[in-house]
Amino acid sequence: MIDIDGSQKSGSGTILRLAVALAAVLGEPLHVFNIRQKRPQSGLRPQHLEAVLTAARLCEAELRGAEIGSRELWFKPGTIKGGKFESQIGTAGSIPMLLMTVLPICLFAENKIQLHVSNGGTDVSNSPTINYLRHVLLSVLERMGAHVSLNVHRYGYFPKGMGEVTLTTEPCRKLKPLKLERFGENLTVKGSSVCTFLAERRVAERQAVAAENYLREKDISADIKVTNDESNPLQKGSSVVLWAETDTGTILGADAIGEVRKTSEAVGKEAAERLYAEVFACPTVDVHLADMLIPYAALSENRSMYLTRALSDHLETNIWLAQRILGVKFNVEKMSTLYRIEKTEKISQDEDNLAIAGRQ
Repeated sequence: MIDIDGSQKSGSGTILRLAVALAAVLGEPLHVFNIRQKRPQSGLRPQHLEAVLTAARLCEAELRGAEIGSRELWFKPGTIKGGKFESQIGTAGSIPMLLMTVLPICLFAENKIQLHVSNGGTDVSNSPTINYLRHVLLSVLERMGAHVSLNVHRYGYFPKGMGEVTLTTEPCRKLKPLKLERFGENLTVKGSSVCTFLAERRVAERQAVAAENYLREKDISADIKVTNDESNPLQKGSSVVLWAETDTGTILGADAIGEVRKTSEAVGKEAAERLYAEVFACPTVDVHLADMLIPYAALSENRSMYLTRALSDHLETNIWLAQRILGVKFNVEKMSTLYRIEKTEKISQDEDNLAIAGRQ
């Protein structure tokens, strides 16, 4: 039994989501307590509950404590067979956060998985946008040997949500190591600016122009695709994602979402400022991708390493959890203005004994 105290580190839903994913991949029972202890509303909220329920369906898991407000959960996974699955979040709960919970599980299924997620938010606050997942996270995972497609049928925004996507994954027996050791040269920047039922106000165009103008002032040219979406007549909204790549495989992403009383120009500039902060620091992954990649680096063969400009709470939490559950070792080293994140092949015997004790 893997025992995890949800009040440790960030004390957020990140601990629950990643613990469930890793337990499912390992095929070992999990007990999580003090769920979201450090959040204003502790315990399972609707979006966390649906992520757990979806994960359970994917691996035929037995559940106890899976209800709104629960601060304790028992998760006993079975076989990840594959097939077609449905998930409904409700309101504007984050679809990307649900996908990040279940994606590691899907990759290690025996067969292809097709997961259809509806009634959620594709582009909401405190979450990566759906296009960040498509163009940044999935691009890196493809280099690691993961074959994943993500189709957006309907964009969803706060407060109604109503977003709808389909995630399709092929079985991945082994993940290749990720080695991004140098920022590189020949920088190219691309982007996607989307608005839903706001074409008459030229929202997507204005977001794109504002981002391009800001980056141009920094001597960076950007090619940003504009999409005037009409998929969701019940919920207007917008978002923009930008990503930068170099000849060494470096990929840095940044996004921003439209909000009430926030101009389109402010949205575009916000995404551009965030991207420039990454480019200026010359890491090999952006600060958000750095924490998202931890479970995949932990599950990959041999050593994986990359550079990031900051150590976020989520990054430190994910490293702590991966080490505790999987028995791998991450080395974090400060190198001038960057941090070098490296997953080593094996932990020491003493550390291995501690990891085993923590899982009993």
